[in-house]
Amino acid sequence: MRSDSIHRFNPSFPLDFVPLEGTPRDCEDCGKAERVGFQFDYAFQPIVDIAARTVFAHEALVRGPQGQGAASVLAQVNDQNRYRFDQACRVKAIKSASELGIAEPISVNFLPNAIYKPELCIRTTVEAARAHGFPVQRIIFEVTEGERIEDGPWFADILREYKRCGFMTAIDDFGAGYAGLKLLSDFQPDLIKLDMDLIRGVHVDKPRQAIVRSMVALCAEMGIQLIAEGIETVAERDFLSDAGIRLMQGYLFARPAFRAIAPVDPGVYQTSVS
Repeated sequence: MRSDSIHRFNPSFPLDFVPLEGTPRDCEDCGKAERVGFQFDYAFQPIVDIAARTVFAHEALVRGPQGQGAASVLAQVNDQNRYRFDQACRVKAIKSASELGIAEPISVNFLPNAIYKPELCIRTTVEAARAHGFPVQRIIFEVTEGERIEDGPWFADILREYKRCGFMTAIDDFGAGYAGLKLLSDFQPDLIKLDMDLIRGVHVDKPRQAIVRSMVALCAEMGIQLIAEGIETVAERDFLSDAGIRLMQGYLFARPAFRAIAPVDPGVYQTSVS
C-alpha cells in the first residue's frame, strides 16, 4: 500500500513513509497474515470509565477456536510462526470488532519481539482497518503481558512509530522488566495499565496505596491515562476511584465475552465517591 493511500484513510499517517531496504522475507507475507497453522479466536472485555459511566474501550483477548484459554493458543507460537501470528492477531481482532459492531476503541496485544520493521508491519493493520471500516484512531496497541524485551530503546522506537502513525499505545504490567520508569523516560504511551497484582486488596494495603497514588500523580503530570486492571471487589473500585483513577477493568464490571460484547451492569459504576 502506498503511503498516500494510507494517508487518505488515516490523515495522521505520515506522508514521508518510505519502505526500508533489507526487509526480512516474512514481511513479504503480510497479505497472508492469517496463515499461521492453527486456529484461534477472540473474547472481548470492556474497560470502563467510572466517571463518565460508559465503556472506554474493549480489550481483545486471544482464545482457542472453542473459547479455550489463551495459554492453549500461545503454546503453539514459536520462532517460525511468531511474526505471522502477530499479524494474524491484528487482522482477526479488527475483523471481529467490526463484525460485532464495537464502536469504542479496541486494545490489541502485540508481540514486539515479532516485529522486524514497524513501518512495514503497520501496513497489515492499516489495510485490515480500511477493509473492515474500523478507524485506526480506535486501535490501541498494548504490549503483551509477560513479553520479555531484550532491547529497550528499540522497543521504545517501535511504540514511537506506532504513535506517529495515529495508533494509541498502552503499556501493560507497568513495572515488570523494561516496562517501568526507564521506558517511561524514553517514551510516553497514551495509556498505562497497573497490573492486577498491585490492585488486588489495594484498599487495605498501605504500600500499594502509596504506589497507586504516586502513579496517579506521575501519569497526570505526563499526560498519560491510567487504567487499573483486575478489579474484583467494590472496595478495590472505591479506593481506586477515590485515588483519582477513572479507567478500570476486571471481573467486577464484566468477564471476557467470547465472540461477543460483554454487557456492563450500570450498577457497578456507583461508587461511594460518585
